[in-house]
Amino acid sequence: MDITLYFLLAVALCVIIFAKMALVIIPQSETKIIERLGRYYATLKPGINVIIPFIDRAKNIVVLTHGRYAYSSVIDLREQVYDFPKQNVITKDNVQTEINALLYFQIVDPFKATYEITNLPNAIEKLTQTTLRNIIGELELDETLTSRDTINTKLRAVLDDATDKWGVKVNRVELQDITPPDSVLTAMEKQMQAERNKRATILTSEGKKAAEILASEGEKTALINRAEAAKQQAILHAEGEAQARIRKAEAEAIAIQKITEAVGKSTNPANYLLAQKYIQMMQELAEGDKTKTVYLPYEATNLLGSIGGIKDLFKSE
Repeated sequence: MDITLYFLLAVALCVIIFAKMALVIIPQSETKIIERLGRYYATLKPGINVIIPFIDRAKNIVVLTHGRYAYSSVIDLREQVYDFPKQNVITKDNVQTEINALLYFQIVDPFKATYEITNLPNAIEKLTQTTLRNIIGELELDETLTSRDTINTKLRAVLDDATDKWGVKVNRVELQDITPPDSVLTAMEKQMQAERNKRATILTSEGKKAAEILASEGEKTALINRAEAAKQQAILHAEGEAQARIRKAEAEAIAIQKITEAVGKSTNPANYLLAQKYIQMMQELAEGDKTKTVYLPYEATNLLGSIGGIKDLFKSE
């Protein structure tokens, strides 16, 4: 009786162990490659899967865990990121530069990732390094520093095409740091400072040039305005003199007409006016400096005759 009980317990224990080994639970976004007697049998899906213990077994592949390579039967189907260490690359202008990159990739075909490559993480790392060296070798240092997006795009395209055979999809490549040598950094700082000084000098000279242009334009405008004002003043002055002369001429014409009417046609009005001016002049000479020399016109006799005419005019009145 005791032997039968032990036998049943042993059978039950074996059944439990066998069932536990036969039932494989796969979490979401993970899978396993099952080999039956050494040959590929199936790719397990998330959930409960049934296998034959001791006949079916999960295939181990190399994965990167905490920066170290390790073997695991679990294949993670989520997007993964690899932070590759810095590496030395040489640019087209022979400048040695340190660059490290981040690679975002995802296993889309577990069968290829298992059987097409022996060490997938190491293969991706080495491929990234060699491809990065090739791309940087075609660019000068200045282009390397200013063309990160271009480098990322080229690198992703090459890696995605090369890793397609391994069942891997490269989604993104990001360059973290580009570190030129200290001597190059010092030269770049000096160049940057020189460029800033150059821009400052150019801006200062352009400011002075603009100020001088504005000042000359202002002076030009002022000269034009003054010339226009002087012109208008001269025109107004000339017009005033013309009007004054016209008025004076009109007044003299009226005076001559009045004199003509007063003295009659027998006496020339012009002689009358000339004699009157002469008398006024003689009066001013008599009131002024006594030692002043007086020059009489050559035709003084005619003037005296005009005065005599005035005298006869007053007598007749």
